[in-house]
Amino acid sequence: MLLGPTLALILVAADDVSAWASDKVQKHKAALTAKPMFVDGGSALFRERPPVLPAFQPPTSLAPLVKAVRPGVVNLSTSNGASSRSLGSGFIISPEGLVVTNNHVIERAQSIRVRLADGRELDAALVGRDPSTDLALLRLQGAGAVALPTVYLGDSDQLEVGDWVVAIGNPFGLDTSVTHGIISARERVIGVGPFDDFIQTNALINPGNSGGPLFNVKGEVVGVCTAIVTQAQGIGFALPINLVKDLLPNLLENGRAERGWLGVNIQEVDDAAGKAAVVIDVFKDSPAAQAGLQSGDRVIAVGGRSVVSYLQLLRRIALLAPGTTVKLTVLRDGKTIETQATLIERPSVDVLKAMVGAGRIDTLGLVVRELTPEAARQLGGDIGLLVAAVFPGGPAEMAGLQSGDVIIEVQRQRVTDLKALKAALESSAEPTVLVKYRRGDAAQYVVVRRS
Repeated sequence: MLLGPTLALILVAADDVSAWASDKVQKHKAALTAKPMFVDGGSALFRERPPVLPAFQPPTSLAPLVKAVRPGVVNLSTSNGASSRSLGSGFIISPEGLVVTNNHVIERAQSIRVRLADGRELDAALVGRDPSTDLALLRLQGAGAVALPTVYLGDSDQLEVGDWVVAIGNPFGLDTSVTHGIISARERVIGVGPFDDFIQTNALINPGNSGGPLFNVKGEVVGVCTAIVTQAQGIGFALPINLVKDLLPNLLENGRAERGWLGVNIQEVDDAAGKAAVVIDVFKDSPAAQAGLQSGDRVIAVGGRSVVSYLQLLRRIALLAPGTTVKLTVLRDGKTIETQATLIERPSVDVLKAMVGAGRIDTLGLVVRELTPEAARQLGGDIGLLVAAVFPGGPAEMAGLQSGDVIIEVQRQRVTDLKALKAALESSAEPTVLVKYRRGDAAQYVVVRRS
């Protein structure tokens, strides 16, 4: 019996499909049995990892770590009056009873009470604090402040995103509660202050954890739990312990953060040579000038620790006390140069702003601002030049000039604007300059030695 044309076409099509499917099955089998294409195993279709990741050890239990470090963690309760109390955390860093916590935990406290993990309760006195970084240093007092357990401090610069961390503290008054997580990010700027440098972690941090330690898996403190995002879950922030270590001598010796100043203007660049903090201006007679820094230098390390940004350089310097001698490593014309600078006290924010504005007179070490007739009348005198800022350690400061003084004459020439001041300075090559100024209602002369 002959097949009609339609039926014959259907049978041919069925044969083609069968042949196509058979071909695909054979290719799939070949792929699955092929030799691995990658050194870590797997076929041509997929990859298989070796059974163990390099340098990775799966965590089993954190109990041994917690048992080892928990004695050095303390609970803080503060009193701000008859009925006002707040709770926080801290950790003991020395056998002498020094305790680190957050400034906001104790800033309004009239009394501070500390409870150790072994049940001892002791009074604590404030040693020093720094609101800018939200750090405070306490000292335990009383006959029971003996044989104190301490923690070890680690190196927060070695932290990597993904590292395991453990937070221990006093959330909502629940003694020595333990949470764990990982490092989510580093060098977070969250708008708390000019020295923001936070570790972000998803280890749960709640009210009462403030001031408590953040441990790595070696049992070292790598951060101080400080802040949370109240609208979020699993977003907490800790101060890096290296920042704390830089600041502790300052708090212990001065009771506050007397911040160091280098005397440079920095521009952050990201060019073919990489990211860097580049010096664009060096203040005359500043520590930077005395150390030989020049415009165009790329600052690559402070105290042996690398810096690649303006904020890193600012934090490295500002956390050191005035009088500290610090090693600076710079890159100049392709060559690495090392030098040392002895820091001086950082000027106020207002003075720093004035120092980068117009009216800067480096030879006298001051910044002046022209006065309008109306402004001069309000200040109670003739038109002159208002001293807006005095460089720390500069000639004007050494001569006794202060911000707010009004310069009336220079080299016995009347000065009412910047042009007149510069002309008076250029009229003589003498190393000293005679300046007449008014402070309040009194006018007087002073001799300023040019730099």
